[in-house]
Amino acid sequence: MKNLTRREFLEASTAGLGTLAIAPRFSGRPADTDRPNILLILTDDQRFDAMGCAGNPIIQTPNVDRLAREGVRFERNFVTTPICAASRASIFTGTFERTHGYTFTKPPLTPAFTSISYPVVLRKAGYRTGFVGKFGVAVEKGVEEEMFDFAKFTSLPHVQTIRGVERHMTEVEGEFVAEFLRGVKPGQPFCLAWCSWAPHADDDNPKQYFWPPGVADLYRNVRIPVPEMAAPSYYEAQPEFLKHTMSRTRWAWRFDTPEKYQAMVKGYYRMISGIDLVLGRITAELERLGLDKKTIIIYTSDNGYFLGERGSADKWLMYEPSIKVPLVVYDPRAPREDRGLVRTDMTLNIDLAPTIMDFAGVGIPSLIQGSSFRPLLGHKAPAWRTEIFCEELWDNPEIPQSECVRTEGWKFIRYPKHPEYVELFDLRADPQEKRNLSGDPRQKTVLSGMRESCDGWIRKLLDARKKFQ
Repeated sequence: MKNLTRREFLEASTAGLGTLAIAPRFSGRPADTDRPNILLILTDDQRFDAMGCAGNPIIQTPNVDRLAREGVRFERNFVTTPICAASRASIFTGTFERTHGYTFTKPPLTPAFTSISYPVVLRKAGYRTGFVGKFGVAVEKGVEEEMFDFAKFTSLPHVQTIRGVERHMTEVEGEFVAEFLRGVKPGQPFCLAWCSWAPHADDDNPKQYFWPPGVADLYRNVRIPVPEMAAPSYYEAQPEFLKHTMSRTRWAWRFDTPEKYQAMVKGYYRMISGIDLVLGRITAELERLGLDKKTIIIYTSDNGYFLGERGSADKWLMYEPSIKVPLVVYDPRAPREDRGLVRTDMTLNIDLAPTIMDFAGVGIPSLIQGSSFRPLLGHKAPAWRTEIFCEELWDNPEIPQSECVRTEGWKFIRYPKHPEYVELFDLRADPQEKRNLSGDPRQKTVLSGMRESCDGWIRKLLDARKKFQ
């Protein structure tokens, strides 16, 4: 099998997926209504620059790139917590981890939070709601039924034997998405979340990354450049408590030799291209069913990912590769002049729920902490946030808890269990966060202001949590 060109990959990605090609088409289109359909695509562990449209010259993502050309791409989109459990709870509820309190080993989200989740709010407003893929959040008994009319939860491993045939779950999830779409009724809008397990590694398998057969030949004859921040000197410069973490353990699984680095990153890229392949089939199915002109597509991820930077793998820490994720929004109803835009406003994962509600024309609960970014989907520059707060609070000895305040030009990071160490980065002069300026006396005022801001965020979020009790 030869290497696919971008054109060949795009053509392959719009081919029929399993039963898609033989599904009956309903007659007519949904009744003309102002309420659009909404398709949220949430990948797992996709860093911000792992898309062709984000400037990556190697990875092939023609379908996401097409959405970006016809929609809006946000260059500075962040998660408030770079770990899947807490981030997904934030995406559903529009609240910070310190407010909703959910992460690994914690009790399920309480009804106070699930009741303001976007699926519950939209379902009560008449939307048909659906979910396919990795849920990743514990909720109380019966809540899933309140959230979704249609649910197909999947699990690892990525390759499973289904009815005697080995299948990659990304493709199986695509078929579940098609099943949902075929059940759309005229006049009833839908909101569907496809939350792929890919490109999350299969941590228990030495191979780590598994991809659909349609992308197996991609990247064979390319060499992946090793990031500058992967140089051993950046690992050695860290304090001891940051050297010996789960991120370093997983670095040894994936990146500790040049040969392994090439194989693993290519596997990671193939998994993302596999998602893109299925996305192309889904968008073709939307068009075949006559749903494409009224379906908004939002593409994002639950957290970023280290590809060897600072001697790390996975996520959890507050550096840009870990907290910064893709965000592409395609609205087929948008005027031509508002397409193909790239926004630099700082958006957050907690903005997804209120934005979805805004698109659907339903009221946004006052307890939601994110903001709808719908006003940013055009050339106008409305007032927007200039500071964000991020945190990771899982009490795990292998993952340091951390807190972060990021402004347009500065980032402050601290570690609650290691108060002796803080970090301050001048992002304009040092976008890769190489030089910690916390000890520079010239930055004393900046450091003090950022620390006070961090304290203020925590007080505000704890106060907000009391309103849910």
